[in-house]
Amino acid sequence: MDRRRAILAVAATTCFAPQAFAQARELKIVGSGDGMEMLQAAAKEYMAAHPGKNIVVPPSIGTGGGFTAVGTEREILGRVARLPNDAETAQGLVATPVVSVPIAIFAHPSTGVTQLTSAQVVAVFSGKVRNWTEVGGKDMVVRVVRRDLSDSTVVALRATMPGWKDLVFSDRSKQTLSTTEMLESVRMTEGAIGFCPYAKPLEGVVNYIAVDGVKPTEPTYPSHVLLSLLHKASTINDEAKSFLAFIKTPRAKDILRSAGGKVD
Repeated sequence: MDRRRAILAVAATTCFAPQAFAQARELKIVGSGDGMEMLQAAAKEYMAAHPGKNIVVPPSIGTGGGFTAVGTEREILGRVARLPNDAETAQGLVATPVVSVPIAIFAHPSTGVTQLTSAQVVAVFSGKVRNWTEVGGKDMVVRVVRRDLSDSTVVALRATMPGWKDLVFSDRSKQTLSTTEMLESVRMTEGAIGFCPYAKPLEGVVNYIAVDGVKPTEPTYPSHVLLSLLHKASTINDEAKSFLAFIKTPRAKDILRSAGGKVD
């Protein structure tokens, strides 16, 4: 009987321990789609330097989703495009700033437009410009794609992009609910224009617009959103602490810069 129990114990260890170990090694970072590709690049470098560790940066569930996941202790780390408010700070939520991501204006390649003045950008998004020929583009209807007024990208553009403070979006514009939806709507719609955090993999897929002659990746570009990693003081583990330490290293900062981000 003792021998049988010993065999069963070994079998249980062999069958179940690796799975538990793998699960313990996986660290998901959920939340905003802002700067997602930049964070994925940094995570890839981290895993290369730490064999056996698995950092997962899944598709966007939004900044609000990141706050909820970490605040309710479903996840250890979140991706957020705003800092915690007083109530969230009182709950023990802590944000670690990672990278400033340019909020790029971008258009479907069919428009033939790669640069606009800030005044033209305002005219396009407000609906005053209805055909791309009015701003030097192809003969086709302008199709404006936007986010909700409370979205972090809209808030940042209103605060930093010339002419956006009092901008009223065209009443013919399409509202999207996520960065992913915004990207897909513009990418798939001829004549479309929108805005979202810059993603280097989309160079050549969409037309990133230089505003007043300044490209989104240039140091003097005016509009950025700050991507932070969110944790809860009472639930953070060693794996998360290790990644937070890595993201502040010179190597990680070089990766974020090469992906188009701005870091101190």
